[in-house]
Amino acid sequence: MSKPVLVTGANGYVASWLVKKLLEEGKTVHAAVRDPKNQEKIAHLNEVASQTSGTIKFFGSDLLQKNSYREAMENCEIVFHTASPFKTNIKDPKTELIDPAVLGTQNVLETVNKTPSVKRVVLTSSCAAIYTDAIDTHKAPEGKLTEDVWNTTASIDYQPYSLSKTLAEKKAWEIAEGQSHWDLVVINPCLVMGPALNPSHTTSESINILKMLGDGQMKAGAPKMGTGIVDVRDVALAHYRAGYLANAQGRYITAAHESDFLEMGTVLLPKYGDQYPLPKKAIPKWLIMIVGPLTNKLFTRKFIRNNVNISWKADNSKIKRELGMEFRPLQETMEDSFQVLIDQKIL
Repeated sequence: MSKPVLVTGANGYVASWLVKKLLEEGKTVHAAVRDPKNQEKIAHLNEVASQTSGTIKFFGSDLLQKNSYREAMENCEIVFHTASPFKTNIKDPKTELIDPAVLGTQNVLETVNKTPSVKRVVLTSSCAAIYTDAIDTHKAPEGKLTEDVWNTTASIDYQPYSLSKTLAEKKAWEIAEGQSHWDLVVINPCLVMGPALNPSHTTSESINILKMLGDGQMKAGAPKMGTGIVDVRDVALAHYRAGYLANAQGRYITAAHESDFLEMGTVLLPKYGDQYPLPKKAIPKWLIMIVGPLTNKLFTRKFIRNNVNISWKADNSKIKRELGMEFRPLQETMEDSFQVLIDQKIL
């Protein structure tokens, strides 16, 4: 409990909340970031550190630069590997998504292999390594996702982000199984919502979704696009427990709610419906089929067919049982997220 811990991508959306928890628990955190001199991107972590009993030390590192995590990892007992590329607007999926995800994971874990102090690695993967489309959840055994399921439907041409998460996690398990001095625990979150600690510098997809819900883009209606939702603060706590609970093992589906885009909007109506043009009804699937591909290149007809008006199903009993997780209500998550965007004048 007294050894330092390494968090890669420490100023990220989930990682910032994890660092906050570690500092509140009095830990020494080795925070690996791309540019430790960029104060705008790390000021929120320094502020948290100043209010806690923990200590934070920043290290410059790069996913694709060999041995760039060596100094940051020295003497650490736990490595939380959260850093990973997340882009949807890409030209070359292999060089922009797949190589950085897989080679970055390989780079960090090969450094772990050379660092005798490390006993456990907690990897941030994704439910995207388990499924591609909501329809896949119905095709899983017993009609819902479990930790035994792997994504088999993503490809370089269709949902390459999901493919990158699948290949990166498989690479992690391959490296973990080739040695015996550390163990691997994997957190697989679904769509992460909730307030960002550093909203003006957060590139999370959740902020784009909140903007679409609140700025009138979905005023005429929101798609009933099935997805799992989990609060960023709960995802951070899941990482912390995965690091420190001795019985933590394998993969953990980290999902609080089986929801959809329309519900995400309607839970905001009681508090914000008078002030913001939030969606109140579902937009018909046939209409999305016509206008979707014109408004967003990710909304292909195949994607719409496999996700709109199709519920999302997953079994989160393992993380509740083994890590003792209880999840925040959806309304709390959505309201806290939305309020941050209002406070920051993003909406």
